[in-house]
Amino acid sequence: MTGRGGGGRGRRAGTGASWRSARPWLVQACVAVGLVTTYFLLPLDRLGSDRPVLSWLLFALALAAVAALLLRQIRHVLTDRAGARPGMVIALLVMLSVHVFASAYYVLAEQPGEFDGLRTRVDSLYFTVVTLATVGYGDITPLGQTARIVTVLQILYSFVFLTAAGTALGQQLRSRVAGRADDHPVRDDPPPRPPPRA
Repeated sequence: MTGRGGGGRGRRAGTGASWRSARPWLVQACVAVGLVTTYFLLPLDRLGSDRPVLSWLLFALALAAVAALLLRQIRHVLTDRAGARPGMVIALLVMLSVHVFASAYYVLAEQPGEFDGLRTRVDSLYFTVVTLATVGYGDITPLGQTARIVTVLQILYSFVFLTAAGTALGQQLRSRVAGRADDHPVRDDPPPRPPPRA
């Protein structure tokens, strides 16, 4: 009876450990779903040419906040801060920056002559991801000067902040892999020869 109870505690401990390891991924998935939902529910129609100062101010503040948070995560990676999960946070910040630019493109597309082929929020999200990935299919084109400036700004923003974050994460991954290799060295020594028979 005692043995059975001990085994049950062991199973519960194992379940708790697996829940603790899965919980950050669930939180990240929930935040990602929340970001996408917020993007589609934001009242972006109230911005644009009706309120240009507010529109540009919100855009600049959002980009500055994402950049500051990305730099903070990069610092955590470079200083190897214990308990930090920069990979998860950086992924969410990249996603947030995509939604900030997609919102700006959607608002700009309401002004005549700024974009060709961008009509919906899905279009603006698609154009943002295509620009980020430097694919450039050409089906959506920034025609106006403001749209082209924001597109250039997205390219520069991605080049500076997102590339720096990706490089920092790559360095962290390499150092962790090297640390594990040092903990478990692979021996290339040949197996010992059996003693000769007398």
